[in-house]
Amino acid sequence: MSAATPPAKLDAPFYTEGELDALEQTHPVEALRIAREQAQLARRLAAQAPAGAALPTLEEARAVLEEARQILLRDGGDLELVGLEGSVLTVRLKGACAGCPRAALDLRQVVEALVRRRYPALREVRNVF
Repeated sequence: MSAATPPAKLDAPFYTEGELDALEQTHPVEALRIAREQAQLARRLAAQAPAGAALPTLEEARAVLEEARQILLRDGGDLELVGLEGSVLTVRLKGACAGCPRAALDLRQVVEALVRRRYPALREVRNVF
């Protein structure tokens, strides 16, 4: 696998499930490649911020992280705001979250989900140790 990610092909046609199923009968490798490309493209498009979406201020980010923190505290975890640089919010998972095998999952499904629901212009929530 190469280190650089190729640019997204935003003009690529999307095949329906039926079309992919039909292609799979004759060209299974090609159908798998197309399905993977479509899934990657769909994720990239979903990650793009809607036009006009505003980035939060540091205080607004702190407020939404407090909501995520309350959820993590229920299981003994904790969360600290480290910084906000452009469209990347940096946090530090603490408490039971530090070293927990589920920490990456909680970061994405709890913290990032809450933050991006409120502020879709944020592209990433990153944990630092």
